[in-house]
This record gives sequence, structure tokens and C-alpha cells, in this order.
Amino acid sequence: MTESKPLTPEPFNLGLHTARLLIDEPFFAAFSSRIDKVATTQIPTAAIGVNPSTGHFTMYYNPEFVASLPDHHKRGIIKHEFYHLIFDHVTSRAPADGIKRIHNIAMDLSINGNEGIRTELPREEDPGPMMASGKPMLACMPGEGPFKDLPAGMSYEWYLERLKEMADEDESEGKPGDPNGKPGGDDPFGEMDSLDSHEGFGEASGTLNEIAKERLKEGLKKAAQAAKKSGNWGSISAATRKKIMDSIVTTVDWRAILRGFVQKSQRANKRSNPRRVNRRFRYIHPGKTVRRQARVAISIDQSGSVSDRMLATFFAELENLADIAEFTVIPFDTSVDEKEVYVWKKGQKRSWERVLCGGTCFNAPTDYVNKEGFDGHIVLTDMEAPKPRASKCQRMWMTTKAHAERPYFQTNERVVPIG
Repeated sequence: MTESKPLTPEPFNLGLHTARLLIDEPFFAAFSSRIDKVATTQIPTAAIGVNPSTGHFTMYYNPEFVASLPDHHKRGIIKHEFYHLIFDHVTSRAPADGIKRIHNIAMDLSINGNEGIRTELPREEDPGPMMASGKPMLACMPGEGPFKDLPAGMSYEWYLERLKEMADEDESEGKPGDPNGKPGGDDPFGEMDSLDSHEGFGEASGTLNEIAKERLKEGLKKAAQAAKKSGNWGSISAATRKKIMDSIVTTVDWRAILRGFVQKSQRANKRSNPRRVNRRFRYIHPGKTVRRQARVAISIDQSGSVSDRMLATFFAELENLADIAEFTVIPFDTSVDEKEVYVWKKGQKRSWERVLCGGTCFNAPTDYVNKEGFDGHIVLTDMEAPKPRASKCQRMWMTTKAHAERPYFQTNERVVPIG
């Protein structure tokens, strides 16, 4: 009889537990489905941020830490991370000298005072696991501990000013604590610090940040719809609910989104050039000329269901895009009229015109773009046709706000409402 080896336990997978943990939170449950979750031992607890490779929001968590928490604390940590997004801590511009401990605490105070979360986070009466310092984990909580004189329900900026005042008062009394650095015995905030990591907040590039903000708004919109449909916002307070509803109707910098799409589509085109010296094989092989040019296709739906006003709106957006790139315009309805395809040169001005007026088939422009080997594909349409075949390059849809809210088909590709 062979001796059986002990089984190695699988690491804790937060994604498998999220639905159960948020069963009474329709808003957070719907919002959670749009946030990637990645286990990592590179952080002690948890963090959330913009993935620089995808532009998607990602929640990072230490599986050993999260597994050690009781369920109500697991739920509190998840909601705490999501509140960082709801309160715009992740995509707001970081302070010029970087995020310090005092900023971390101010952000946490603005979140943790909410009634729907304060009883789900580690507190003096319900502490979390023991930390490396040998003390139990506690959340920064308005009205408790060093922050006993601070009310709940205020903004990050309000708490930051109060914390600076607390630090100034201690300094005037000759206490050497440093609220910007590590906790110390004479620190006005004692041993308190943020529960999670805020590294990278506000540091995404301009274009990536704009795209992330649009994705955030779409995620909040879908979550709000789920809460309305169920007639239950869970633990979301009335004030936070208003903040969410206000945030999903803000305007967007379309030009930044279009620019980001074009830049992401760029690829290097290398050609031999005898006039250039090859750095590795001087005078043996010719050098290379590298030209970075995005081949972007713009397919314009000219079917009968697309009004002249909508076409005019589309062309107005294309004039903005022509300021930064060259692209190929592809008019289509149920087919692509290749005689009408043209290149819109960078900086060129063109008036809009209708050249087709049939039905709609998104397979027609998709097949044309796949055949011609473009790097990116933007479809300007009313979305009123069946879902097309897969695209070989990244594809983005632009439509009116009304059609974006009620599309004929569902897609995981980017849909940008305009007008």
C-alpha cells in the first residue's frame, strides 16, 4: 500500500466567493462583475487600480490575508476597494509630491464612515488579524481612536484639511511625529494607516485615465440599473446614491478617447533603407527605417435607419479625429461600396454626404477590414442590426446616447455614446 501525500490546498480565490459575499448588495454585485480580480503576494492586504495593459480596473488581493478574514470583513474589504472607484480616488490626479500616508488616511476616512460599511471593517470592538507589528488590524474610522473628533460622511478633501490641522497642532506642541511617513508613538494618528495600498492612484496616463473613467461610468451605470431593477440599493446611502447618479451623466472628452484608440492601434512598419547604417552589422546589411502609422478604418453606417442628423454628428467627430491621424472611411449598409471608400488625410476638412441607403449588416464592413489588414476599426452606427463576426483587429463602436443605452446586440467591445 503506497503512502498518500497530503494535498496542497488551493489558494483562496476571491472571485469564487464574491457573489455569495454580496448576495444582499445588488449594486455592488453588479459592479463587481466588471472589476477584474487578481491574487498576488506582492501586497500585504488589497489594492485597486487601472491595469496599464488593458485600461480595465483590477482589484488585487493577498489570498492568505483575505482567506484569514471572517465573511463580514471580506465583504467590507471588497466594498472598501469599490468605494475608492465610486469616490474617484483612483482616477483623480495625484498630489504633485505623490500620495503620502496622510492622503491614505483621509481617503479611508471618507469611505469607512459610511453606515453600510463601518460595521464590516476591523474596529477596536471587532479587530482584524494580527499584523507584523504584533497589533491587530484596525480601520481608520471617523469618531473613533485618533479620529474621535471627526464626523462621518465627509469628503476626502475635507478630512485631508482636518488631518493637516491635527498635524500642525502636534508640531506646535513640539511632538516629532511625521503624519506623512511611518507611524510613530508621538504621531497625531498613532499607529493608524490605510487598510489597503493606494499606490498608483492618479498616475495613469491622460488617455488611459480618460478611457478608465469612461469604463467606470459604464460600470456604475450598469450597477445602478441592477439596483433599480431589484428595487434594492443594499447598503448604499442616499448621499452616495446621488453621487453615483450624478457621475454617470457627466460629459466625456471624446477626442481623448479617439486619440487613445488610434495610438493603441499603432504598429511599427520597418523597411530596409540602404542609406541608413545598420547598428549591428555596419556596412554589411542595410539599416531599417521605422515608420509608426496606425491603419485605422472608420466604417460609417449609411442605412435608412441612420438619420441625416446622426450622419452629420458622426462626420463632426471625424473632423476632430482628422486633426491627429489619417484614416480610411468605409461607407456601408448591407454591403461595402468599395468605389466610395477613401482615405481621409490628416488635417483635411470634408463635408458629410450620404452615398448609400439600404439595410444594415455589420458583417460587410467587418469582412472588408479583416481582408485589408487594418490595425483598428471604429464603427459609427445606430447599432440596429445583428451582432457581427469577430474582428481581427481591435474594434470600437460609436453611437448616440439613446442607442448606446438600448443596443440591438450585446458586446464586450467598447461602445462610446456621442452627441
